Amino acid sequence: MALSPETRETERKRIARMVLDLVKERGAEIPYAIAISESGLSRGRFEQLFEDYDDLFDAVAQTWLEPHINAMEKVRSADLPPNRKLYEFFRSRFVISRDRFRDDPEFFTILCEMGAANFERVRSYVDLADHYQCEIIVEAQAEGYLAGLEIDEALSLINQMVSNYTLPDAMIYLGDKLTEHKLARIIDTIFIGLSGEAGGDAAGVNTLRVAT
Repeated sequence: MALSPETRETERKRIARMVLDLVKERGAEIPYAIAISESGLSRGRFEQLFEDYDDLFDAVAQTWLEPHINAMEKVRSADLPPNRKLYEFFRSRFVISRDRFRDDPEFFTILCEMGAANFERVRSYVDLADHYQCEIIVEAQAEGYLAGLEIDEALSLINQMVSNYTLPDAMIYLGDKLTEHKLARIIDTIFIGLSGEAGGDAAGVNTLRVAT
């Protein structure tokens, strides 16, 4: 029997959450065959939901990254000054990862390893984050910041400066050395000094404060 789009989507999310629970419980990536046996579904029904392991991984990744996507979209639509907006764009996702790591470092590490091993499957999420960040860069340039820089150049420079707050693996190695206060200072520095103009006047104002 064919599944309705609504039923299919509901079941995909249920199985994806189940797989995440199994990864946490067993401390290892869950093979496709094990996911089938644990799902309570026949193989035929399972394959109606997921064509193969890659399709299953996509659903698991979407479930795991959904809070990050929601956070980005919330910041994207917020009416904030560009420096605060860029700070919140990174801070909101950093806090999600930090809290997850503190809650269960072993589980977090396993998921990082899964992401690294299947990077091509999560590249679209990286591309989405870059797309949203470019929108913020355009807003910043409209107010005189990041002067003289092409959008892609500004994107690359900012990503390199803030990479420790966006790469999940950095949480494993740096832990509590990563803080919201340090992130705020990095974003301030970007807006004060990042410019493509020799001796340009693209300086910002050091006004970011971490909410308490």
